[in-house]
Amino acid sequence: MLRNHIERRERRWHQRDSNRFPRPFEWGLEHLGLANGADPLRTLTGYASNALGDSDAFYASAPTEDYALEGGLLRFPSAVETREPANNVVWGRYFPAGRRAAVIILPQWNAQPESHYGLARLLQRMGLSALRLSLPYHDQRRPPHLERAEYLVGPNLGRTIAATRQAVLDVRRAADWLESRGYRRLGILGTSIGSCVGFLALAHDPRFGAAAFIHASSHFADVVWHGLSTEHVREALEPSIDLGDLRRVWAPISPYPFIGRLKSTRPEMLVLAGKYDLSFPFDLTRVSFTEFERQGIRHERIVLPCGHYTMARFPFNVVAGFSVARFFRRFR
Repeated sequence: MLRNHIERRERRWHQRDSNRFPRPFEWGLEHLGLANGADPLRTLTGYASNALGDSDAFYASAPTEDYALEGGLLRFPSAVETREPANNVVWGRYFPAGRRAAVIILPQWNAQPESHYGLARLLQRMGLSALRLSLPYHDQRRPPHLERAEYLVGPNLGRTIAATRQAVLDVRRAADWLESRGYRRLGILGTSIGSCVGFLALAHDPRFGAAAFIHASSHFADVVWHGLSTEHVREALEPSIDLGDLRRVWAPISPYPFIGRLKSTRPEMLVLAGKYDLSFPFDLTRVSFTEFERQGIRHERIVLPCGHYTMARFPFNVVAGFSVARFFRRFR
């Protein structure tokens, strides 16, 4: 049976990484500028409620002029200053192709430094410039004491919020740079956690007219709680917080609450999902599809008979790459 075969492959690919282990649970209020008190859960849920109530302010990014492009490598300061100096500098690989349309590419969690270069070059050959960004705590931004980018998604609740918000603000500063170079048509291509960050940017920055998401879901907390790739994170979370409270705390970094914002901007949107995805379970993706339909959000969807890891393997990677290329060709 195909499903059993795919799920066995998913688990086998997942087990290749032997450095996943539960980190300590922490409320992480200090990463949000909040004072520790007697009831950290109440403090965090209040913070999340305020962020949801004024998400334009929460995801507002101050401009900078401190950009440096050397040998195709872009560098600029993040709008968020963290305790890790390396993480406060944003890096991106630039693939220029004219000055009409450009796509910001956001890779998956713990992506290799050259991940998505192939997609960037494919877009470049089609006449679209591409800028592949490194997410917080990835690549050059990863602190030397970390083997994995566990500070972006982990059982430190406040730091996960801060890091995801930082990623969105980094995208907006990257868009500022592209705009300053003459690009007027901007798109986003996100994979896995990159699709979450990309959706949040899409929902809060009307300059983005098109977006393609490879793996997408609804609530950040539900993916972490039920996903294969994050089972070690859940192991650390579960003794200290339940899923309902976690969903409320992480609501501001979840795509689902912001779906309705697309009704006014009406971007072109493509979503690719794996029917047998164990890391972004398809039931959670279907929740967003249902909400898209309820709110009349225009989108294309492609559901492949694969999972999270197998989406990057033949033949599914060819189908996904072709679908993304076809989608953005119309955007040039």
